[in-house]
Amino acid sequence: MWTRFLTASSLVLALTSPAAAQTNALPPMPPQTALQIFRSVQRQVLTYPHFTVFDSINANVKDGMVTLTGKVTMGFKRKDLEERVSSIKGIKGVNNQIEVLPASQMDDELRNGIANAIYGNSAFANYANQVNPPIHIVVERGRVVLEGVVANNVDRALAYSIASRFQAFSVKNALRTEEEVKKELAGL
Repeated sequence: MWTRFLTASSLVLALTSPAAAQTNALPPMPPQTALQIFRSVQRQVLTYPHFTVFDSINANVKDGMVTLTGKVTMGFKRKDLEERVSSIKGIKGVNNQIEVLPASQMDDELRNGIANAIYGNSAFANYANQVNPPIHIVVERGRVVLEGVVANNVDRALAYSIASRFQAFSVKNALRTEEEVKKELAGL
């Protein structure tokens, strides 16, 4: 269950600590409730039909408020995702900080080229066959960021190596391994 959760999601969970929650007038939300809300947010994002490997959405759940961050390729996605998350029962509100990437033919060519190279590589066939492939290629003004969760360091290094072959101004590897994400979640 957690493996599927980790490899299918580019969302990041952040729960509040009791000490941080004490500064707010509202009583702290039980972590289980925050996790349930996070999973609902995750489901709304991952089932959104226009969410692609070129978009990256992060969610932070704190005291019933959901903060959405990340980047999307089209402006309507920002609004649609906020509406989808706002419909979740039990949340108090949505702070939408999602950025819309600028339209650029060069960026589109980089996105498509890198995605085809990574997901066309036989080493990534297991990722390419997933409904929501876990490696996200975020391109902004010729700068590439690889985000998401991969099985291991070899996959992380290979994805970066493939993306670095393209003529981008820079390539940042922000991919995390399943083990790293498990450790982060265990620390909550």
